[in-house]
Amino acid sequence: MIVTGLILFICIIFSFMTRIRIPEIKDRSATLLTVKNPKPGFYTIGRNWLKKSNSGLWELYIEGKPFERGVINGKLTESLIELQEQAFISQIGKLIPSKTYLKFLKYFIYWFNRDLDKYITEEYQEEIYGISLSASDKYNFIGSNYKRILNYHSAHDIGHALQNMHLVGCTSFGTWAGRSKDSTLIIGRNFDFYVGDDFAKNKIVCFEKPDQGYPFMMITWGGMIGAVSGMNEKGISVTINAAPSGIPWSARTPISILAREILQYSTNIHEALEIAKKRETFVSESILVGSAADNKAVIIEKTPERTACYDPGKDYIICSNHFQDKQFMDLPKHAKDRQESPTVYRYKRVLQDITNQENLDPVSVAEILRDRSGLNGKAIGNGNEKAINQLICHHSVIFEPAKGLVWVSTDPYQLGPYICYDVFKIFHTFAGLQRPVEISEPDKVIPADSFYFSSGYAHFTRYRAMRETLKNATSGGLLLNGSFIDEFTSLNPDLYEGYELAGDYYLRHHKTGKAGVYFRKALEKEIPRMDEKRKIIHKLCSCTIN
Repeated sequence: MIVTGLILFICIIFSFMTRIRIPEIKDRSATLLTVKNPKPGFYTIGRNWLKKSNSGLWELYIEGKPFERGVINGKLTESLIELQEQAFISQIGKLIPSKTYLKFLKYFIYWFNRDLDKYITEEYQEEIYGISLSASDKYNFIGSNYKRILNYHSAHDIGHALQNMHLVGCTSFGTWAGRSKDSTLIIGRNFDFYVGDDFAKNKIVCFEKPDQGYPFMMITWGGMIGAVSGMNEKGISVTINAAPSGIPWSARTPISILAREILQYSTNIHEALEIAKKRETFVSESILVGSAADNKAVIIEKTPERTACYDPGKDYIICSNHFQDKQFMDLPKHAKDRQESPTVYRYKRVLQDITNQENLDPVSVAEILRDRSGLNGKAIGNGNEKAINQLICHHSVIFEPAKGLVWVSTDPYQLGPYICYDVFKIFHTFAGLQRPVEISEPDKVIPADSFYFSSGYAHFTRYRAMRETLKNATSGGLLLNGSFIDEFTSLNPDLYEGYELAGDYYLRHHKTGKAGVYFRKALEKEIPRMDEKRKIIHKLCSCTIN
């Protein structure tokens, strides 16, 4: 099912590559700008700059008009754009290695394109086009630079629409009033969008000052202008969370572009909601919007047909990939998803963590975001999709909108230190930086998770490496030493997955007795999705029959 989903994913992505109009740019003088590299890891174009911080995060500042911003962004991050695209294409190539076949798929489904550019404002088209001028030509077999970069902005939408791929399963929450240490709004989120470890290696903390709207920051990657996590200077924060959605059959506004518009043009919840209402989207999504002006957060729940605003009427809010507004709650698709997916389980675990910790502050929010356990602290295995911390996240972030403070996680996942930035200071002190200095707040760093330095983490990394070996041996029919299986399952003993994979291996080699033992062990563990549990039961039954 995963392979089928990924093939369909690529088909849909490639189908967007046709009939895209390139923006008409009257003033192209920005293309003549050149990059200066005064120090290693530090690059400038006028007042714009890119630097590698001591934390390992890339930090980017850009300003100006749309096309100019895009060109400068592209020139500064050219190598990062190529690395990002290489990581994305490489992940796809593991399943579909033939460039000829990929090209065939692109032409075969031209009809799917629904003029994506018509649903993206001219401003953002120009910015994306400016970036695309720095994209590599080596991937032209997929589409032109502009078409590729434009359509990668819908990757999040397509990824979560095809739920059998399990690419997206984010968690976010906010507290204020009596549940926050100083009564002001604080928000935490894990962005669990996973397309391979390489895709998350070069994340960018971008500070952008557009010629229209409000300055904002967001956590992004090379070639991406859409927002998945961000906060503006007026105290509006935005995080996007996937919701149950069907396979899209026509292009509309990508969620990341809608979130970017909210980030750039709103100062309160009402303005954010009005922007969301006027844009058509082609998948369902939850957008958690925090507001310093309102000192609370709401969830804008959006489907291709409707927009709702969920306000819990409490001093906390939790978002874990299922809709909560009453107009969506009882729809069959959403009711089924709540029953059969891990979203409600994660919601309950966040609620337990919030309840158990009084007066939340950034440190306690980080503890929740790093929580690897199940309900009531039950051990459910490292990497379980039911956990708040699934050890796959692209980034984790904490916002204090009223104070203009944001904490961004460092590798790996959310285990490294959270680096703090003062958004007000960045835009008023570090714009036009001409020499490399650290722009974060060293006295506000949240230390790395102790788990990162433990034998448990070493075992988890070993488990992941052995997992790939086991999968390859299973698919290729290769024999492994029996001690390999024993070591593998012992490295992550509370996770169902290891036992299922061991069962798959023995089933492949017609050792149904041993396979059945491991499938039974898997069924004793916490399995995130009902379809996965049914699959294991089916395999166990085949062992019994044989």
